[in-house]
Amino acid sequence: MKIPSFHWCRTVFFLIPAISIYTLVLGALSIGFSLFDRRGVFAHGCARIWSWLILATTNVDVTVSGIERLRRDVTYVFVSNHQSIYDIPIIFVSIPHQLRIIAKESLGRFPVLGWHLRWTGHLLVNRARPSSKIGERISKLLRDGFSLIVFPEGTRSRDGNVAPFKRGVFLLSVEASLPIVPVAVVGSRHVMRKGRLMTCPGEVQLVIHEPILTASLTAADVRKLSNRVRETINSSVEALDPELRRGQIVR
Repeated sequence: MKIPSFHWCRTVFFLIPAISIYTLVLGALSIGFSLFDRRGVFAHGCARIWSWLILATTNVDVTVSGIERLRRDVTYVFVSNHQSIYDIPIIFVSIPHQLRIIAKESLGRFPVLGWHLRWTGHLLVNRARPSSKIGERISKLLRDGFSLIVFPEGTRSRDGNVAPFKRGVFLLSVEASLPIVPVAVVGSRHVMRKGRLMTCPGEVQLVIHEPILTASLTAADVRKLSNRVRETINSSVEALDPELRRGQIVR
């Protein structure tokens, strides 16, 4: 009989119960205050505290570069690669903007977490049958001054390589004339890999690139814009991940 590893035991018997408590307490606070604050501003503060607690408990250190490129009074569409479920807390802690995410609809069925997402302005999407109104809902969020965080790969990467991007969010950004900010997350896959119930302490780098203005672009430029953003993110991932540089992928 194989003895479970220390990190597996730590995840199952310590981290999961601790994160469940964080979720229950802060989720209840955010849902309660959403009755008075339907914009979700207070709830976002709860989400940032929740994110910080998760990273601190897991012992994940995040180094952020490029934050000085952002202006607090500007609405952005943040476009990131996706390596781990830890990417969301990493980004929420690191970027000081009111962020809303596009998440898969199944997350809405989770007690507390799902209620928080539904009540505080995040978008839950059925990927198999996306609503025809999703574009309108995204546009409204952006008009209201909330920034959006999007993972256009559509799923987490198992090996760290950046998959091709879906282009829908780029078209919406062009139509709304909103700047796109490429964000590279490097190292989070070592904290918790896709398909594995185990977390490990780790160091993660978050690179915020120069915002790309879209006011002068049209729908005909969307493919080129998507490729440009992906290449920008991929260059940081490949430069900062030693395994990708050497071609030695640990699965």
